[in-house]
Amino acid sequence: MAIATLKMLTLDSSDVRRDVAFWAGVLGWDVAHEQDEYGMLSGPGGLALGLGLVEGYRPPGWPNAHGSKQFHLDLAVDDLDAAAREVVGLGGTLPDEQPGETWRVLLDPSGHPFCLTRAANWG
Repeated sequence: MAIATLKMLTLDSSDVRRDVAFWAGVLGWDVAHEQDEYGMLSGPGGLALGLGLVEGYRPPGWPNAHGSKQFHLDLAVDDLDAAAREVVGLGGTLPDEQPGETWRVLLDPSGHPFCLTRAANWG
């Protein structure tokens, strides 16, 4: 039996409004709350993504040999290259350093690394 149920993941941000727009575009989720200091997106099944302003925020590096990125999101897509282009169009960055052919590491506008993965690989 589970001890808890994940309801929200919150990311530190250097610009909440920019990051809310970015993640709403990537995930297609509704903006539930947006202000300069904090924003929240609501997704399927009651999931939420929060974005909180951190003054002096410094993004984790990529590539990251020291493991200080802490976590990342894996997002399933049908076409890696097309999805990566769309994410870049929303303000994301596709670094030159890539770990393989079955996924793409991208950075959100605040520098958080996340992966696009082939949906077919998830079964």
